[in-house]
Amino acid sequence: MNEAPGRRGAKNPASPDSFCTIGNCVLLHKSTACTDAQLSRAGEEEIAVRYIVNSREMKQYDSNTIEKFFVPQAVLMERAATAFVQEIRKRGIDTGRTLVVCGSGNNGGDGYAIARLLLLSGDSVDVVSALPKAKATEGNFLQQKIYKAYGGEIHTKLPEYTAYTAVIDAVFGVGLSRGIEGDLAKLIAQMNEMSGTKLAVDISSGISSDNGSVLGVAFKADLTVTFAYEKLGNLLWPGNTYAGEVALTDIGISDRSFLERKPAVAALEASDLSCLAARESHSNKGSFGRLLVIAGSQGMSGAAYLCAKAAYVSGCGLVRIFTPEENRQILQTMLPEAVLTAYSAKKPDAALFAEAAGWADAIVCGPGLGTTETSEWVVKHVLKCASVPVLFDADALNVIARDVNLLLRPHTELVVTPHLGEMSRLSGDSVAYIQNHLIEVAEEFARQYNVICVLKDEHTVTSVPYSQTWLNLSGNAGLATAGSGDVLSGIIGGLMAQGMAADAAARNGVYLHGLAGEAASKEAGMRGMVASDIHEGLRSVLRALEQQIE
Repeated sequence: MNEAPGRRGAKNPASPDSFCTIGNCVLLHKSTACTDAQLSRAGEEEIAVRYIVNSREMKQYDSNTIEKFFVPQAVLMERAATAFVQEIRKRGIDTGRTLVVCGSGNNGGDGYAIARLLLLSGDSVDVVSALPKAKATEGNFLQQKIYKAYGGEIHTKLPEYTAYTAVIDAVFGVGLSRGIEGDLAKLIAQMNEMSGTKLAVDISSGISSDNGSVLGVAFKADLTVTFAYEKLGNLLWPGNTYAGEVALTDIGISDRSFLERKPAVAALEASDLSCLAARESHSNKGSFGRLLVIAGSQGMSGAAYLCAKAAYVSGCGLVRIFTPEENRQILQTMLPEAVLTAYSAKKPDAALFAEAAGWADAIVCGPGLGTTETSEWVVKHVLKCASVPVLFDADALNVIARDVNLLLRPHTELVVTPHLGEMSRLSGDSVAYIQNHLIEVAEEFARQYNVICVLKDEHTVTSVPYSQTWLNLSGNAGLATAGSGDVLSGIIGGLMAQGMAADAAARNGVYLHGLAGEAASKEAGMRGMVASDIHEGLRSVLRALEQQIE
């Protein structure tokens, strides 16, 4: 079976045998699909993944393909050019009058090869060298020679004609690391102002392939045709706003070119939500885990409700809410399914807390908790007493930010789920810096404090110390609503309580949360979505997954 580009062992998610990617199980309790031995390894063994690469990795895999597997660079360029042209033909893009602007590197070489293919197909093509005085790479120089041999002409400045049907950017590829300025910046600005469909080769010039930042100025594409593997810069903000639609194409660079150095970042896909089997008939609520939700303060009962209900909807068997006495009546009315343990907001009972913590299979602490002295007492006692996986969110993180070294105390598995503002308080970095270095910040924090860091943004990053980092690609702008993070905490906590390893629960929880948002927006619309709609979206997603295996 042929594998899709950038995807190892991918199967059709509609086929019955696609539901056994054991390391990524959604619900980890006995079923006909999973053996006891498989369940014990859940979240630990390597799974088929959708890899996303940075500039260094892509250069290495390209080099490995050439040097270790003896695929000539010219062959890769021909494949890239052919894939690009096939992709735009498939979309019916008018290339009758096309401008191709090429740099002096291998990305420019791809551009010259694309121009030749368009020329030979009968299109009118103008080719401009953006860096006529720069020394071209060997592959670039060869493609220039071939293009000229077929009668093509290479200009050193933009023609006066501007009414192109297509404008192709092949100036800079994934290797760009410096800001674009001067004449090159003016050139790209002119390309952006032209008529016609804007097409980028691999990545828009001016976008960092490592973090999506704009390096001075960037080409604004309608479509980016990228090769072999998805690039981080095409997915992370603001690079994703310059990429337009992104089409991934196969040019012959496969996972074999990793040579045991696989990409650091990967993403989940729908087919990864495996082992979501129907529950055995001989089971009870205790079979599906017990989650303690330490949440809420006076006036903030909604956070506890949103979190606890999300845990139940995720499949958790028992949810117990540990909350101040003021919230008792509200929560018993809003969520009668939950077990409620109320404490005095002035002086918590240590014995009561210890009993509740000892009851749980997993703990979520923080939604709506507040940052009072009592809140600090609660957070410190969780760190001191918990012997099960713990997720810290929201106000618990604001408490911890006062002394981040609290996380260094001996503890069980910890998951932290900060948004950009909370991460700024935890790390001391500015929000702007974090947003432009999302993956690096999450990975560094995870390693430094030995926690699983779920750094929330448009594309949330889940970093596991010295392990695979996960970039979430599900979700939409409807999730940018008050209480959405509380729902996420409940989903992850519910999965941990059901027996899923904390790292697997984190990445799966984030992915499910995004899918739930997509499903909810179909009913409520993105503009009108509220956090409680995500519960219904999650039900819809999980119901659909169950039906696929019936």
